[in-house]
Formats: sequence, structure tokens, C-alpha cells
Amino acid sequence: MNAAPPTDGVLVDRYGRVARDLRVSLTDKCNLRCTYCMPADGLPWLAGPQLLDDDEIVRLVGVAVRRLGVTEVRFTGGEPLIRPGLVGIVAAVAALEPRPRISLTTNGIGLDRLAPALRAAGLDRVNVSLDTLDPERFARLTRRRRLPDVLAGLAGATAAGLTPVKVNAVLMRGINDDEVPALLRFALTHGYELRFIEQMPLDAQHGWDRATMVTADEILASLRREFALAPDPTERGAAPAETWLVDGGPARVGVIASVTRPFCGDCDRTRLTADGQVRTCLFATEEADLRGALRAGADDDELARRWRTAMWGKRAGHDIDDPAFLQPARPMSAIGG
Repeated sequence: MNAAPPTDGVLVDRYGRVARDLRVSLTDKCNLRCTYCMPADGLPWLAGPQLLDDDEIVRLVGVAVRRLGVTEVRFTGGEPLIRPGLVGIVAAVAALEPRPRISLTTNGIGLDRLAPALRAAGLDRVNVSLDTLDPERFARLTRRRRLPDVLAGLAGATAAGLTPVKVNAVLMRGINDDEVPALLRFALTHGYELRFIEQMPLDAQHGWDRATMVTADEILASLRREFALAPDPTERGAAPAETWLVDGGPARVGVIASVTRPFCGDCDRTRLTADGQVRTCLFATEEADLRGALRAGADDDELARRWRTAMWGKRAGHDIDDPAFLQPARPMSAIGG
């Protein structure tokens, strides 16, 4: 492969991976304070002028879709539902040609109210974070008593047709790892698709400890005590979740094992932060600035060129197991999931 980045075409890196899935963070703010994500008092939020405005977001997404081959767009945060212009942004992206698939990752608070408008604007589906079904445990984990709001958001998403509704659960040893079967039963009862996620070193406090992380093998062992799991015959492709049929199917459960079973070799994602920086990986330690170029008057060709150059430098893997691994300076809330 050439030593220089391509000057046209899709977002390809030196290893031949093509990025077709764009994750767009709309804000670094959140209305929860999950213990594995941020301190109780929150973080120093990005100042207003640092954030991309609605038109800038839509323009950059348009560059990705029309010029760089992106076919999937997922809006994230922080918490994207607190972005005032969210519905308008979704509508504008849905109007792009070719139209990308559009999804949203959210904590679900307020989703019951917004789901109909988001569906009408063109949102296709949602992922909702839910780590526990116990109200007191939810309050300890998130430092907010909002479990009923999350459950209402899940129901509202289903009612609005934002399906399949996927539920993301992060497990922590000695905190909620005893809820593995209960979370799956809940998902099966309501028709949600459950994904367990290994806790990753992306907390603002830099307190992640692999010894306290619940691994994919442990999650599967816990599930198999109550359910029959069979490998999902569906081609996984670049999907981050490895999935299994539950009790013969058609219901499925997935595990995103970013730490113990990394899938970097098949990664097809590129990321745009709320302040207009391209990140090639959740664990990248470098970023490429599109906001500065955009505001300096760069045309779409130049923005696309900068994006291609950034992706060309993507590393082979995240190297969490390398003794020299450095946790990114930005926490998950400032990167986007």
C-alpha cells in the first residue's frame, strides 16, 4: 500500500480498513454522573464557542456521507438528548443523498417525550444505556434517581418504532455483576436486544482497573447458568458485539469485549467530537482538527482531504495490553461512544 494517504475516495487506513460508520458527539455534557465515567461534580464542560453549531455538524456529516463513503451515522454524547437542536440535526442528516442509516446512543432520560419527533425526523433506532434494574443501585451508580425515566424512554422508543431498541449494560465486579441473567430476562420480556460491554479505561478519574472489570468469559458463564446460548450464524462483519442465540433464538444477546477480545482488525469507525476533532479510535491519543479548517473557510474538498489524512494514520489496535498503553486524556463523555 502507498506510503502517502489517498487524495480521493473513501476513508481507508494503512491496514486496508475502510471507515463507513461515523460516531458524532453532540455534547460533552450529561444529566447523569455514572461512577465509571465522571466525578460526582461533573467535568469542565466545553465552552459554547468551542462546540460545533448545528450547521457545522450537518456540513461535516455531509462531507463524510457524500465524499467519504460513510453509510452509518450514530449520534452520541455526553448525552445527545440534551442537545437543543437534535431533532433538526437528525432531519438534516436524513435528507442527505445518499441517505445514511441514523442511530442514537442515549441514557434514555427524556426519550419518551422526544422519540416521536426523532422518528418523524428520520432517526432509525436507538441504543439505551441501562446497567441495573434496581432503583437504589441505579442511584448509587449514576448519582441520580432516574431509573423510571430510563425505563419510560425505552418503552417510548419502542412505541415510536425506533427498533430494534438495543440496551447497553456495563458490568462492574461486586456492584452489578449479579444482574446478568436478570438484565437478559428483562430484555427478552420487552423485546429489546441486550449488549453487555466490558468496562473500558475511559473514565475521567483514570481509575479503571482490569482486575475489577467483568470479562466476556465471565458474562457468558453467568448467562449459561440460566440460558442456552448458541453462536449466532449471522455474519458479524465489523459489528463490535459478538452475539449468541438465546434458547434457540430468534432472540439474541451480545457481548462487546473491547478489552479481552479486541476487534480492531475489523474496525470500520471514525469519530467526530463535539468540538470538531476527528478521532480514529476511542483510545487514540491524537486528534485532527476539522473545526479550525471549517471556520477558516476550507471547502468540502479540503475537509475531506484532512479527514482522509487523519484516518490514514489510524493505528493497528488500541494496545490496552501493552505496558506502555496510555489512557486518552479525554474521557468517554467527551469522545462519544
